[in-house]
Amino acid sequence: MTHSLVVRPDGMGDVLLAGPAVRAVAAGSDRLTLLAGPRGADVARLLPGVDQVLCWSPPWIDPTPAAVEREEVERIVDDLAGRGIDRALVLTSFHQSPLPTALLLRMAGVPWIGAISEDYPGSLLDLRVHPPGDVPEAERALELARAAGHDLPRGDDGRLRVDVEVPDPVEWRPGRRPRVVIHPGTSVTARAWPPGHHAELVAALAEQGADVVVTGAPSEATLCARVAGDEAVDLSGRTGVAGLAAVLASADVVVAGNTGPAHLAAAVGTPVVSLFAPTVPAERWAPYGVPHVLLGDQDAPCRATRATTCPVPGHPCLSSVTAQDVIRAIEKLTTSGGGTP
Repeated sequence: MTHSLVVRPDGMGDVLLAGPAVRAVAAGSDRLTLLAGPRGADVARLLPGVDQVLCWSPPWIDPTPAAVEREEVERIVDDLAGRGIDRALVLTSFHQSPLPTALLLRMAGVPWIGAISEDYPGSLLDLRVHPPGDVPEAERALELARAAGHDLPRGDDGRLRVDVEVPDPVEWRPGRRPRVVIHPGTSVTARAWPPGHHAELVAALAEQGADVVVTGAPSEATLCARVAGDEAVDLSGRTGVAGLAAVLASADVVVAGNTGPAHLAAAVGTPVVSLFAPTVPAERWAPYGVPHVLLGDQDAPCRATRATTCPVPGHPCLSSVTAQDVIRAIEKLTTSGGGTP
């Protein structure tokens, strides 16, 4: 009986992009546990192949980290030590080190650990894979799984996937097409399209006969109400992750920034108009495995800075994108089958 652990303690999008690697590891394991952070635990429970989700926020990963507390570290070490884990893969993004997590796993007695690591790991890793360069995050994680001897089962196309068994909470209006979901919120302001642009888009789509739904977290209610106006249905704060996935699955196209719901749309197979600020590489983080159109100046001065607040006055990389640009992208995805797969 092989009990495997996959570690991906990041946000919703990070966990979703780990999905193909998780399925590969699950195919070669009797049991798979996923260690996720609080921002990714809910969607982790929707990933095929996951038997159990543990939730913990490593202070060397979380963007708003708590202090490193000995008692808390010892608690998670003791928890992991009692689970009979045989093998662990530590999934990271290109800017993260797996070594603090590997140390924690060694302290918990995990006998075999693999990770992608730029740095010399000493005895912390049994499998060290060198960074593969600018590849999509889903493929980066899957490359590690394959190096560890795990591959996708026959018939698995390697795309993102979630298991959703909840009804669609949207009553789409008959005869109105396309069905468009707009998600205006982002985890950081540097990735956000201006609210006024979103509101202009909603008004233009409604005038053209589209059916529009606006989604967001409870904390984004004010933003979503402004964007929805009187022309769209405002679902902010009214869906959990599974309900949001059901809404996205029933849409013809999703408009979102580089944020978790864009990857959730990809996981349910819905095309995405991606309002993508170049603070991180689109080669790694664009919607994976579905038709999409990337909008935003990818050569802007903020390119590859990983800035959370736009360093350029006026936020030109995204503010230069107009509502009509988005409408043309929607038309491309919904009428001609265009977009990048």
